[in-house]
Amino acid sequence: MRILKYLFLLLLLTVVALSIFVATQKGDFTVERSQIINSPKSNVYSFVNDFRNWEDFSSWMTEDPEIKINYPAKTIGAGASFSWKGKDGAGDVKTIFVKENDSISQKMNCDGTSSSVFWSFKDTIGGTKVTWKTTGKMDFSMKVYTAFNGGIYRIFGKMYEKSLANLDKTLDYEINTYNVKVDGIVKFPATFYLEQTFTSKISNVNKNSRIVFKKITHFCNTNNIELNGKPFLIYHNYDLANGLTRLSFCVPIKSQILTSSGSDILSGKIEEFEAVKTTLTGDYSHSKKTLDKATNYINANRILVDQSFTFLQVYKVTKADIKSPSKWVTEMYYPIQPKVAAVVPNYVPAQIKKVEPVKVPVVPTNKEEEQSEF
Repeated sequence: MRILKYLFLLLLLTVVALSIFVATQKGDFTVERSQIINSPKSNVYSFVNDFRNWEDFSSWMTEDPEIKINYPAKTIGAGASFSWKGKDGAGDVKTIFVKENDSISQKMNCDGTSSSVFWSFKDTIGGTKVTWKTTGKMDFSMKVYTAFNGGIYRIFGKMYEKSLANLDKTLDYEINTYNVKVDGIVKFPATFYLEQTFTSKISNVNKNSRIVFKKITHFCNTNNIELNGKPFLIYHNYDLANGLTRLSFCVPIKSQILTSSGSDILSGKIEEFEAVKTTLTGDYSHSKKTLDKATNYINANRILVDQSFTFLQVYKVTKADIKSPSKWVTEMYYPIQPKVAAVVPNYVPAQIKKVEPVKVPVVPTNKEEEQSEF
């Protein structure tokens, strides 16, 4: 009995000592890891900036098949957030500030421990140098957990190293896997649509598309306007030298309507036209390759382009349909001048005049000669 008391007292002292040791450990921490990602900076930034992509590379998500993830309406840019609950705990992240193609600042809460998260993206040889840094202060439960699992630096450091390796692998496949096909000359059907037109940086077109298409679609839903297909862009001009374009963001509708005076959403109709169609299967970063291939086809076949607008782009399969960029489908249509059929006049044979038979005059005979024997 006395031995049990000693054992219990020893266990109690051990627990107290361990608690004191854990409680007196330094709670502040900073963990930072970097890796070169084999993809352009804009692609890496855009991928990380959307929380819906995190489950493709964050190790605490990819390694937990039971994890439950909750996404709000906004998952991209400042104000975006998401939360999770898994076998190793629960947490949430919110984006506080973004600088496009440069950096992202976030706040993370993981089982009661709050931290500041900072991402930076720098061009470098071989791709993009991505740095993922976290600073925070551990609560008591986190100190206990890390004390039995190798410490906060080992836990977070290993997690970040795996996640950055996953990010490189995911982007290398998803962004760099694509296919461009010239489909040839087709007819684009007549279409009614609602649109907004303005000038944009070419690099911002895809980002602006998400915002404007969502706005026009909301307008249609609010006013019970029936949609009729996938959204598309009409590029009125495309200035690669200055990186600018004037374009219309269009959402097709079933029938023509008139919008109220002063509305920034206008109605329009595009008539049926012939075009050289080119299809991109893959990420939008390969759009220029698609346009170049279409241009080469036009030049090689001496096709005359129509100058009414530069080209039309249809978002056939997008992120809203499937998350993987390698499976997105974008169709591009270069308007061309319709072939004019040569007018061949109907053949009318020349009228043949009826030739009257020539009358040969009858020479009168001499009766006396008729009576002659010679």
